[in-house]
Amino acid sequence: MTLLESLKQYTTIVADTGDIEAIRQHRPQDATTNPSLLYHAAQMPAYKHLVDDALETAAGPGGDRSEMAEEFIDHLFVLFGMEILKVVPGRVSTEVAASLSFDSEGTVAKARKLISLYEAKGISRGRILIKIASTWEGIQAANRLEKEGIHCNLTLLFSFAQAIACAEAGVTLISPFVGRIYDWYKKENGGKEIPPEQDPGVASVTRIYNYYKKYGYKTQVMGASFRNVNQILHLAGSDLLTISPDLLDQLGKTEGVLERQLDPATAKSSKDEQLHLTEKTFRWLHNEDAMATEKLAEGIRKFNADAKKLEEYALSQIAQKIA
Repeated sequence: MTLLESLKQYTTIVADTGDIEAIRQHRPQDATTNPSLLYHAAQMPAYKHLVDDALETAAGPGGDRSEMAEEFIDHLFVLFGMEILKVVPGRVSTEVAASLSFDSEGTVAKARKLISLYEAKGISRGRILIKIASTWEGIQAANRLEKEGIHCNLTLLFSFAQAIACAEAGVTLISPFVGRIYDWYKKENGGKEIPPEQDPGVASVTRIYNYYKKYGYKTQVMGASFRNVNQILHLAGSDLLTISPDLLDQLGKTEGVLERQLDPATAKSSKDEQLHLTEKTFRWLHNEDAMATEKLAEGIRKFNADAKKLEEYALSQIAQKIA
């Protein structure tokens, strides 16, 4: 048995890539995408037909180039999502632009549009997760969307306060960023490697998982952003784990049997008291966590920079199309 096969006994595996061939190779349950992954995948010859299709749809009515570029990106996300859904039996996460991270109304509107595009092509909303940054505004937007049957994946999650607010909002799943948490503490530690058993990213996900299971929240935990295989092995039993193709390769080529690390039965002994957060208490508790405050702000900036690259690519494609 390989480590990947062993891990699949306890945890739902999600491929963190826009490369459909990589997804086909590793046979995960779900897949996640983002503007950076889509930007790179869109330039692969294998996916030129998807780019052409999105371009045709966006440029058809004519009009303002920036509006056409936005339309192109929306359709590109949906077309890639549809291709991925031909390969995975579960769901695909499609991301709302990082520029909407502090705009609840804008997030709700964009999520509804993406879902309508999927549904117009015969894909049910049950197979889509709308990926939203875990700001207070993003969490409130997700709360509204979940009530409409639009399921949400709350990303860029670094603090316990974010995790509590997401659970209280009834979101479908959260994506705590293990690797980025690790990076911050490693830098604070003068660049020294942190032993696997002391990994702060792993500890953060473990605490959130135990809290959710102890108090019966339905929100699922999907560890994300891994730097090495050890981080994954220490989270065996998490509801889901989203893993890059290179780490999936390592797990798939290594023989071994894993022991479950996270378990609802042992979660009941965790010591955290249950909290109910208002906007004021959420902002205060999140602000008290220096790592989370810094990494959320940095993450939004990076996601937005990736989106800008995709936007520039879209504008160049539109310009060629209408020239």
